[in-house]
Amino acid sequence: MLATILWDFPNHIPIAGFQLRFYSLMFIISFVLGQYGMQYVFKKENINPKLMDSLVYWMVGATIIGARLGHVFFYDWGYYKEHLSEIFMVWKGGLASHGAAVVIVLAMIYWSKKIAKQHPLWTLDRIVIVVALAAGFIRMGNWFNSEIYGAPSNGLFQTVFVEDARGSLLRGYAGSLSSVEFETTERELTTDSLVYPILTASLRFRNLNEDQIAKYTDIYLSKILDSQRKDRKNLLAIDGNTSDIFSDDEGLYSEIDVLGIPRHPTQLFEAFGYWIIFITLALLYLKTSVGERRGFLLGMFLLLLFGFRFFIEYLKEIQVSFEQTMSLNMGQWLSIPLVSIGVLLVVISKKEKL
Repeated sequence: MLATILWDFPNHIPIAGFQLRFYSLMFIISFVLGQYGMQYVFKKENINPKLMDSLVYWMVGATIIGARLGHVFFYDWGYYKEHLSEIFMVWKGGLASHGAAVVIVLAMIYWSKKIAKQHPLWTLDRIVIVVALAAGFIRMGNWFNSEIYGAPSNGLFQTVFVEDARGSLLRGYAGSLSSVEFETTERELTTDSLVYPILTASLRFRNLNEDQIAKYTDIYLSKILDSQRKDRKNLLAIDGNTSDIFSDDEGLYSEIDVLGIPRHPTQLFEAFGYWIIFITLALLYLKTSVGERRGFLLGMFLLLLFGFRFFIEYLKEIQVSFEQTMSLNMGQWLSIPLVSIGVLLVVISKKEKL
C-alpha cells in the first residue's frame, strides 16, 4: 500500500484575535532573507547601503503588481475585463510568477538607471539570486494554502488536500455543519487506474437528531462533493456508502468513509527545486570570473528556473478551464520565451564583461 500524506493543516496562525496567514508569512520571510542577501552583495561590492531601502520598495511593489497582473491577463482576463475594479484586490487571490518576472525586470531597469546609476544587468544578475530563494518560500505558501497542487496520481509522496473539501461541506450544509475532520485508514480502492486511499470523515452537526444526521450525511454529502469544480475536487463519495452515528461529551456526530484523490505535492517539488537553483546561483556568483560576466547569472536564472517550471507543469492540475484544450498549458507557453532569453544571455555573456 502506498503511503498517503493527508494535508489537513490550517492556513493561518491565530494571534490575539488576528489571523496571520502562512502565505503572507512566507512572503515576509522571503523578502527579509532577500534583503539580507542583497546587503551582503552591497557590502561585498562597496555599493552605497542607502540604496538598499529603495531597492526593497521597488522589489516588493514589482513582485506584487507583476504577479497580480500576470494572473489577470494570462489566466483570467475573461473575468476581470468585466470586473475591472477587482484587478488590484490581491487579497482575493490570484498571482502568477511569469507576470512577476516581467515587471521585476522592468522595475530593476528603471531603478538601476534612475536611482542606483548602475548597469541594469549588474542589478538583475544579483537580484535573481534572492528571487530564486523567495520563489521557494512562496511555493511553500501555496502548500499551506492547499493550492497550485499536482494532478491526480499515485506516487511516493502522494498527497490528499482536504481543505477545499472541508470548505465545500461547510458551505454546502449552510450552517448546519459545525465541524468536519478527516482521518486516514489502512484501506484503499482501485478504480480508473488510480489507487484511492479511503479516509474517514467525521461530521458534527448543530441541533440535529440521529435520524436527521444520518439523512444529512448519507444523502447530501455525496451531492455536495459531486458539485465541486473538477480541478478543485479532492474527495469523492463512495456509492451506496452509509454513515455510522456516535455520541460523545459534545453530542452526536456521524462518520462516513470517502475516497481521497491522491495528488503530486508539486508545491514542495517546486520549493525545493527553486532553493537548489538559489544555491547554484549563489555559488556561481561567488566565483569572481562568473560574477563578472554581465547577464550570465540572469540568463542562468531564466534557464534553470523556468526550464524547471516547464517540466513540473506536466505534474500539475490544470488551473483554468481553457487550458484543457491546449497542447501545452499556459505556464509552459509563458516559460518558453523566458528560457530562450536565458539561453541567449548565457551565450552573449561571454562577450559582455563588466
